[in-house]
Amino acid sequence: MLPVSVGCVAHAKTADVAVVGLGGLGSAAAYWLARRGVDVVGFEQFELGHARGASHDHSRIIRRSYHTPEYVRLSAQAYDAWRAVEAESRHRMITITGGIDLFPPGAAIDHRTYTSSLSAESVPYEWIDGADVRRRWPAFAAGELISDDVMAVYSPQSGIVPAGHGTQVMQQLAVARGATLHGGTPVRAIRPVGGEVDVVTDEGVCRVGSVVVAVDAWTSRVLQQLDMEIPLAVTLEQVSYFPRPDLRDLGVGRFPVWIWMDDPSFYGFPVFGDMTAVKASEDCGGREVDPDLRTSEPVAEMEQRLQRFMQRLLGNDFGAPRSVTCLYTLTSDRDFVLDRLPGYPQISIALGAAHGFKFASWFGRTLAGLACGEPVAEELAPFSLTRPSLHAPIDRSAWMV
Repeated sequence: MLPVSVGCVAHAKTADVAVVGLGGLGSAAAYWLARRGVDVVGFEQFELGHARGASHDHSRIIRRSYHTPEYVRLSAQAYDAWRAVEAESRHRMITITGGIDLFPPGAAIDHRTYTSSLSAESVPYEWIDGADVRRRWPAFAAGELISDDVMAVYSPQSGIVPAGHGTQVMQQLAVARGATLHGGTPVRAIRPVGGEVDVVTDEGVCRVGSVVVAVDAWTSRVLQQLDMEIPLAVTLEQVSYFPRPDLRDLGVGRFPVWIWMDDPSFYGFPVFGDMTAVKASEDCGGREVDPDLRTSEPVAEMEQRLQRFMQRLLGNDFGAPRSVTCLYTLTSDRDFVLDRLPGYPQISIALGAAHGFKFASWFGRTLAGLACGEPVAEELAPFSLTRPSLHAPIDRSAWMV
């Protein structure tokens, strides 16, 4: 059982580092800080392992296939950081399935950004046509969508990381190494005081040397307290599980993770976690919401749109889907935020921009370095809080990558 009480003493330094937000990124930061031997305390406004944000449910795609060489290069570190969690916990964190990025004729997303980025980093891939897709993965032959003129990037290293389970494992590892994690403890304020920070909760004020903020959909709330604003869109998304009488061709080893690289964009998984169904979702298909007021009820129109797509992709032999909601927190350029707050180097901000969980352990390792005063690595420049593209108005077309 993880601790839930706080007991901070006002104005007494109670830890070296505080982590605010204990979803995937924050839990990873707590783990990597504790792994360094740092005295770390973490705060989560809801219960640990809650389903109100973006780190719950069974699975997320992990892949080397990305639209820039920088992300392809970074993805190698994502795998490495997850392997470290895997080695310590003895829980499998990466399940390799292979993955295909599917490009219909005239696709909204340019396949050349993927093939050129993979080639630039010498990452193996294959460029295959629809006939080859159907031959390699017979489940696609049951639908009408994968015609011969659909092309695909096949990446053999793609796979799955376990969202809810992975977050829980990192929390357990952090506690085992001495971290104190508080569920059900909203942080009311973060106040820089000299070179330190006061973290204010209903239980008191904790003074720490530095703070990691990884609150995803609530990022704007924290930044406004600290006199900074960036455009962010919080959208209500959902994933659906589609049952089928015969799932043999849809299991790990016989079916890949996949992404439909058009507008709208969809993605999906082999059978994993819920062993009675396959999981799929629409990327960036939801409406904007207030994270404190949004409903958890699935949106019927989104579910129906996804169901029609799945029938075209994999045939009509599916039962009624079961859907689960989550939140996307999207930047203007859909790039991460990972930086120290300008003017307050003792405060680090992390945001995954709705594709960050595959990088969660890497985020945690990097945040641990920032919180401990290490220099900002050159690879983090595209994720700076001061980059011009972060401050552009929200434009959904920028999310099609």
